[in-house]
Amino acid sequence: MGGGTEAFPDLGRHCQHSECKQLDFLPFNCNGCRKVFCLEHRSYKSHECPKSDHKSRKVVVCETCSASIETTGCNEDAEKVVLLKHEKSGDCDPRKKKKKKPTCAVKRCKEILTFSNTCTCKTCLLKVCLKHRFPADHACKKYHPLQYM
Repeated sequence: MGGGTEAFPDLGRHCQHSECKQLDFLPFNCNGCRKVFCLEHRSYKSHECPKSDHKSRKVVVCETCSASIETTGCNEDAEKVVLLKHEKSGDCDPRKKKKKKPTCAVKRCKEILTFSNTCTCKTCLLKVCLKHRFPADHACKKYHPLQYM
């Protein structure tokens, strides 16, 4: 099915969803079924694509050692097989379970420290979140207010 208007017949395409057929000037091509869809129907789920899992990847987490295992399986049986294979490989060790993520050193602050929200105080070298980055906010031991005036 073509698209466009009388003046511009080659402009845009009609959505190939059975209940839509909307003329879209910026259509999306599905890389699964190779059909053309509008913004609303471009996802695999919205147009019920029969070939949606042809390139999909998924990560399952081992409950024993918290390891992340990539799988291309689209059903639960495939995931169970991958996890079973991981357990039998010898790589699954509960002692290697990932450590707790670091949190802000300020008392009662539970902010998890990440690359983008961690500050190291230049005075006391304490790692804190952005909210407590100033010496006065994290009760810096070496901070003297008159020193910064």
